[in-house]
Amino acid sequence: MDRKFFVFAGAAVLAATSALLPMARGAAPDVSRDDAALVALGADLFVDTDLSMNRTQACASCHMPDFAFTDPRATGDLGNTVSLGDDGASIGTRNAPTAAYAAFAPAFHETAEGKFVGGQFLDGRAATLADQAGGPPLNPVEMAMPDEAAVVARLREKADYVTRFEAIFGADILDDPARGYRAMTEAIAAFERTPEFSPFDSKYDRYLRGEVKLTDQEELGRVLFFSQQFTNCNLCHQLNAQAGTPEETFSNYEFHNIGVPANPALEAAHGKAIADHGLADNPAVEDKAAALGRFKVPSLRNVAVTGPYMHNGVFKDLRTVVLFYNKYNSKAPRRQIDPETGEAWGAPEVADNLSLKELETGPALDDKRVDALVAFMRTLTDARYESLMPPP
Repeated sequence: MDRKFFVFAGAAVLAATSALLPMARGAAPDVSRDDAALVALGADLFVDTDLSMNRTQACASCHMPDFAFTDPRATGDLGNTVSLGDDGASIGTRNAPTAAYAAFAPAFHETAEGKFVGGQFLDGRAATLADQAGGPPLNPVEMAMPDEAAVVARLREKADYVTRFEAIFGADILDDPARGYRAMTEAIAAFERTPEFSPFDSKYDRYLRGEVKLTDQEELGRVLFFSQQFTNCNLCHQLNAQAGTPEETFSNYEFHNIGVPANPALEAAHGKAIADHGLADNPAVEDKAAALGRFKVPSLRNVAVTGPYMHNGVFKDLRTVVLFYNKYNSKAPRRQIDPETGEAWGAPEVADNLSLKELETGPALDDKRVDALVAFMRTLTDARYESLMPPP
């Protein structure tokens, strides 16, 4: 969950699983523990609404397992652009990123070249998955608990929790609110590192294993996507150096400003203009001016079923997103029109720091290639969510 994104309550309890994915870079827990017990505890904590002030909201409220770990529920006229907080009234300014495959983001850091990479949330302000898990319970407009001690007190209400926490972390773990709270976040992070969140079983993965063939349109999209000449997709949406490498997450986890326009509906709901500062909101970043408007490149895993798109949910359709990128390369007047509004693309929400080098790489795309890219991205949908995809 993002601190500026708020949610409805309710989700079905998940079955715990003991098989862990490889640890995300820099996200390993502090000490070695019984992985199966830790994951099972995390699975229960992930769906526990008692960890919010009004006992209505859990991690799974915002990251529903049956909906690719996003929130499909509508908030008035905004649809599922944003959702409600535990108080039933608060709305934010960011669309919730999926929690699927989040474990593969490296810990937030600055590279030798001066680029910021990784972390959790759209601005990377949580360095690791466990850090992220600790944010929403204490956010006054999300789960709204006043402090770590209040959350740990809720944990101590359940004798089963006490027994399990002590067995995994030590007899006095819940006596210290700070340690108890950290233990809770590590358990949730352990659960989020399981194949429940990252199965790598999409049609694309099955294609790599030789189990299925792509259609001609999907194959054209695959070739275009990984092309060094005809598109700019892989400049940001490819993690592994070699195309076709298994367990590709389709993000390099860098931060870019691609000139996303403001969402008028969201601004109307807030009664004011919104200019989300993105990476500049990350307290670890000192040069706020250079970070303004930059957001972490999202994974494209399950992208066909996790709309609306962009940090503010301004685009409803995946094809619109491809056309938006195409506007930077096309001189054709019709390519400068947002198909969802019938008007010219809106001005960037934040006009500073546009990644024009990346955005203007490659030629303009015709409809055949736009549709092929969309078709390929649909193949990145986990098997369990293929039924959620809208008709092509």
